[in-house]
Amino acid sequence: MRRHRFKDARRTWPRYKIGDYELNCRSMTSLRQPRALALFLPALFIALAVSLAKPAPISPAGARQQPQGQEQPPPPQPPSDSRAKIRSTVELVIVPVTVRDAHGNLVADLRQDEFRIFEDDVEQQVSSFSTDAFPLSALVLLDDDLKAKPAEQLRKSLIAVAGAFSESDEVALAKFGSFFTPVMDFTGENDRLMAELKLLVSGDDSLPDPESTVPHPTAGDQPVPGAPATQQQATVDKSTKHLEDAIYAAAKALRGRAQERRKVIILVSDGVDAKNNTYNYDQTLAALLSSDVSVYAIGTDAALLRRGASPLSRYARATGGDTYFVSNESALSHAYAQVAEEARHQYTLAYAPAGTDRAKNYHSIEVRVRRPGLDVLSRDGYYLVRLP
Repeated sequence: MRRHRFKDARRTWPRYKIGDYELNCRSMTSLRQPRALALFLPALFIALAVSLAKPAPISPAGARQQPQGQEQPPPPQPPSDSRAKIRSTVELVIVPVTVRDAHGNLVADLRQDEFRIFEDDVEQQVSSFSTDAFPLSALVLLDDDLKAKPAEQLRKSLIAVAGAFSESDEVALAKFGSFFTPVMDFTGENDRLMAELKLLVSGDDSLPDPESTVPHPTAGDQPVPGAPATQQQATVDKSTKHLEDAIYAAAKALRGRAQERRKVIILVSDGVDAKNNTYNYDQTLAALLSSDVSVYAIGTDAALLRRGASPLSRYARATGGDTYFVSNESALSHAYAQVAEEARHQYTLAYAPAGTDRAKNYHSIEVRVRRPGLDVLSRDGYYLVRLP
């Protein structure tokens, strides 16, 4: 008699799944009996029918697969939530302000309630006030078309530029004659700044200006109000120095710097300017105000004669900057630190405009203080939409 080895009751049997129905081989052993077969076949047909009637599978992306060429219907929109938050944008105008007394000294003890600010002649409420120091984005713009003596004074003073800035500032260097020439891009590394300044001092970084073929203008060649015309003043139009084009290019270079920095041009020049600039005063001023840039000018040589009538003073006044006039190397070296310190420690006022025509792009600004006898320096206005 042949022996068959069978596993005990713990033997596992193969299972087969049809749709949601599962069969195993153990249950199928009973199908040899007619009665069992009659009971199993209807159940099998029902399982097959239910499996075929199930919906099409869902793609991994979570959307029902569609035939090629057929656009998928838009996803259903979520029901509106009455609890959704309402967001609004509050426009704030930031105005840096410098205040000096009758002797030209900085005034640093004013309170918020001592300031009044007007936009388009409509008084505004000062919503924010700060005396905290701001990090600078400074572009030092050097006149490369000075007479021999002031040019030598400028060259010897350049090393002092590095000591004017703190670790939180970033500085770029450029020079100009007939053209604006970048020398060094913005950097916060004082060692790199010092290296570039040493190159300028040594003269190794000097670049020939192909259009500067006329003699350097002499001191006094700018017309002085009330003074008789001279032969020197009559030849000023022959200058090829493009001051306004250089300031315009510097404003563009500062435009993209971070908003949390105070953007300034430190301009060292005699103020002599050609008449054939690509950009005029109004266009250059618009570029400065649109980019939130202030001009701090250090005037030398011919600028000493014109003082407030110099284009250096005009740009500084209109942008909320300041002007320093120097006549020697020592004063020039000291002026760099004075300018940086003043720019960094201005009062900062902010307000949300109210009662003015917001359809206008340009809006004038006037800042006053209640304390008498003080001179207030702030920009003339701002552009609601930045100019191209």
